[in-house]
Amino acid sequence: MNTDADFEIFLVTFPGLEPVLCAEAQAKGFRDPTAVKGGVTVRGGWPEVWRGNLEIRGASRVLARIGAFRAFHLAQLDKRARRLAWGDVLRPDVPVRVEASCKGSRIYHAGAAAQRIATAIREELGAPVSAEAEIQVKARIDDDLCTVSIDTSGEFLHKRNHKEAVNKAPMRESLASLFLRQCGYDGAEPVVDPMCGSGTFVIEAAEIAAGLHPGRSRRFAFELLAGFDEAAWQRLRGTGGGPRPDLRFYGSDRDAGAIAMSRANAERAGVADLTEFRHHAISDLAPPAGPPGLVIVNPPYGNRIGDSKSLYPLYGALGQTLLARFSGWRVGLVTSDAALARATLLPFLPPSAPVTNGGVRVTLFRTGSLP
Repeated sequence: MNTDADFEIFLVTFPGLEPVLCAEAQAKGFRDPTAVKGGVTVRGGWPEVWRGNLEIRGASRVLARIGAFRAFHLAQLDKRARRLAWGDVLRPDVPVRVEASCKGSRIYHAGAAAQRIATAIREELGAPVSAEAEIQVKARIDDDLCTVSIDTSGEFLHKRNHKEAVNKAPMRESLASLFLRQCGYDGAEPVVDPMCGSGTFVIEAAEIAAGLHPGRSRRFAFELLAGFDEAAWQRLRGTGGGPRPDLRFYGSDRDAGAIAMSRANAERAGVADLTEFRHHAISDLAPPAGPPGLVIVNPPYGNRIGDSKSLYPLYGALGQTLLARFSGWRVGLVTSDAALARATLLPFLPPSAPVTNGGVRVTLFRTGSLP
């Protein structure tokens, strides 16, 4: 693995949130961030791949693009796939699996394309091919151009290995971080979630404020690649964090089990000292002492519980409480139902484009500072 190499790195994210991730990559100092369909491209070498997995909160995966070539039929795909320097990236003793997709190309059978590339790797490098392999090679054949990438992440990046307890409808940490950024949150203000579930928004906000890397607690697929530099990786992994912020982050929920989950998750994430979780109803919600900040909430909605009509009183009570007690605070509300959002009577700005969370199309509704 040549740590001085320079290639395209693709940060995968939720369709519709590419500009938000692009802003994060730019803020993190990645080179030439460009929002494209399905993610953000940056330039760099293997240290940037490691850093993307470790530091970028809004990405789902980090793909290293290791080669591209034209292929008009399967025999040509086979021949040109064998020319790639597989040994520079893959190890002959580590199993791999291959996934292919085809769009607008003369090669239209994705399964056959994947099989040809897998055979090329096995015969040229000697690496075993297994459907259960942690290392995945991704080939995208688009308009007869085959782009070959390595999935350097392994498991989805929202799996940060310090949130074991989840409620029935958990929000992915990666999506929560993007919604926080869309709301203008940068780690310098308090955050309140009055329906906190397993604590995702609150813990994510606390980690951002504390400068903690999202990938600090887990392992990645790139650790199994050829020439991986363990010592350099451990040095990079040891960065992050600093003085604890003079801020607190608050969650509440009417479900006592959710509060217990949130506290346990915050403890595992190392932010228990920055967070406070309380068991009470929306009607008992009050702003914490100090300057205003952000209220962000992912309430139940019809797709999640099956009956949206019964939720109008809940949304109405939430809006009434926030308007009466949270003057100066901004609000971010995630729901699949615009009518439920309107039931809060909150002065929402024009909504952003919907995104998919757990198979459901949801929208972030935002306000400016409440009067």
